[in-house]
This record gives sequence, C-alpha cells and structure tokens, in this order.
Amino acid sequence: MTQTTLKSIPQAPSAPPQSAAAQAVWPRMGIRRAVLAGLLCALLAVFLLSLAVGSVTIPLEEIITVLLGGEASRASWSAIVLNFRLPRALTAMLAGSALGVSGLMMQTFFRNPLAGPYVLGIRSGARLGAALVILSVGTVGGTMLAGIGLTGDLSIAFAAMIGAGAVMGLVLAVARRVSSSMTLLVLGVMVGFLTNSFVGLLLFFAIPDQIQAYINWTFGSFNGVTWNQLRIMAPAVIVGLLLATLLTKSLNALLLGEGYARTLGVNVLRVRVGVVLATAVLAGVVTAFAGPIGFIGIAVPHLCRSALGTSDHRVLVPGTMIVGALAALLAAIIAEVPGSNLVLPLNAITALIGAPMVIAVILRRREVAFST
Repeated sequence: MTQTTLKSIPQAPSAPPQSAAAQAVWPRMGIRRAVLAGLLCALLAVFLLSLAVGSVTIPLEEIITVLLGGEASRASWSAIVLNFRLPRALTAMLAGSALGVSGLMMQTFFRNPLAGPYVLGIRSGARLGAALVILSVGTVGGTMLAGIGLTGDLSIAFAAMIGAGAVMGLVLAVARRVSSSMTLLVLGVMVGFLTNSFVGLLLFFAIPDQIQAYINWTFGSFNGVTWNQLRIMAPAVIVGLLLATLLTKSLNALLLGEGYARTLGVNVLRVRVGVVLATAVLAGVVTAFAGPIGFIGIAVPHLCRSALGTSDHRVLVPGTMIVGALAALLAAIIAEVPGSNLVLPLNAITALIGAPMVIAVILRRREVAFST
C-alpha cells in the first residue's frame, strides 16, 4: 500500500541536462576574466616600474607618496616623477591602447592578419604634415605656424594631425562610394606611396640639420609629450576607443565576411565608415604626438587573441587596450636603458618586440594549414 501511494505521487520534473558546449562556456569565461585581471595587475606593476626606473632610480614607496599628493624625501624626485615620467607613462599607455585597438579593427575589417593601424595611409599623411614643418623651419611654412603661436613640438603635432586628418577625409569620402574593402585597402596603400614621394622630395632639398630633426621624429618617442599636449591627446584617444567599443558587435559579424554581415542586418557601409574614422583618430593622434610607432598595432592583437583564446571583440577590445598599454610601457622602459643616460630609438625596441610575434603568428598559421 505504501509503495503504491508513493508511486502515485507526481515527482518534480528534473532539470534538462545542459549540453557540453553550454557547460564549457562558463569555465572559459572565468578563465578569460582571470586573464584580464592578471593583465590589469601586470599593467599596474609595469606602470609603477616605469615611474621608478630610469637614469635615476626612485624607491617605490617614494613613487606612491608622490602619486598620492605627498612630497618625496628629495624634491628632485617629485619633479622627475610629475614632470617627466608620469606624462611619459600615460602617453605610452594611451598610445599602446590606441594602436592595439586600431590594429585589431583593421585586421578584422580586411580579414588580414598583417594589417595594421597605418594600412590606410594615416601615418604617411601625418609624416607629410610633420615634414612640412620640420623641413620648412625659417621658410614660409615655419614662419606662418610661429605667427599663430604654434612653435616647437606642438607645431609638429598640429601639422601631423592636419596631414592625418586630410588623408582620413579622403579615405572616408571613398569609403562611402566603394563597395569593396579591398579597393579601400589598395587606395590606402597608394595614398601612402604618394605622400611618401612628397616627403622624399622635401628631404632631397632640405639641409642636413633639418633632415636629422625629421629622422629623430620618425624614431618615435613618448618623452616629448607634455601635460598640455596630453590634454589634447587623451580626449581624442578616449573618443576613438569608445567608438571602437560601440563597433564590437558589428566587428564580430564581419569575422565571416561582409556578405554574412549583411544577412544579419548589419549596415556594412556605416560600419566601414565607423572603423575608418576610429582608426584614423586613434592612429592619427598618436602619430602626431609620439611619432610613427610601428609593430604595436600589428603584434598586440595577435598576442591578445592567443592570451584570451577567443575572437569575440567584446572581449578582445578591452583586452587589446590592456595588452597594448602594457607593451608600450615595456618598450618605453627598455628604450630608456635604466641606470644610464642613454635613450634608444623607440621604434627599434617595438620592432624587436613585435617582429618575433608576427613571425610566430605566420609560422603558426602555416603549421595549422599543413596539419589540416
């Protein structure tokens, strides 16, 4: 009787078993969050290290005291941190994040693992603008900029921004008219060749001192950016990063091509203009203030994909910001050669870091292709 009664009681339905894919999502998300948290901690540690090391080594407790608004035990230490190392570190973080994210967008948009932030000719336009100022000191161009109060490094940055903006306007105008991203890529390459030819002509007629000044600018540096310039650079970079964040869903749709994105209802033309605009702002403003810094925009997205194990831009964009800032800070520290008064060219250091990463990516893709 008891068994019959128990059998007649309706049992609560059991929860349907989750699929293996659904069960694997949460561990992967937890791992990615842990990786992002680890990268943030590493970024903080390297940031403090960049403030502590240099030609003069400053104890870490003194660095923290200065950052919290106190005075270091030596007045010179406070001046070094606040006037030189802190602007340099912030510039490196902004530049690394900007170049990394713009390179990520270009690689996704063109579906090319070797695409970078300067593939659309933005750097060439900035170089032309800077060359017009550096190589025209004492002539009409230099006198005109001095007359409106733009002298020294600020005049170079202003001219580089104008050059990058002019190229950006041209590319944006074409992006609205062409239907193929490959056409846009070829246009960017041709614009780069065209502007480089003008720079070559300017260099041919320049005097040796002007040529040396231009070469020094092309080496790239985070040291020359002042607090006044950061007030211009930082908002522009933040706007570009916010625009890139808004494009994450569309970039995910573009991973399988523009045709697939259209079937999902994505306005490809609007996305193309947004990607070009964000890349131009990010790459243009960094080139204007820090010079044409190479390899970070190409190498960082690959490093971030490997670290996070995903192609989802909702994860990659913030991850690339962190990894880009970390890579730029490390390059800046190495270029300063801690313990000496020697300063190495920043682009040489970024190439030493970035080139092996790109080579590893190429070899890895080749091995995957052979194994499949």
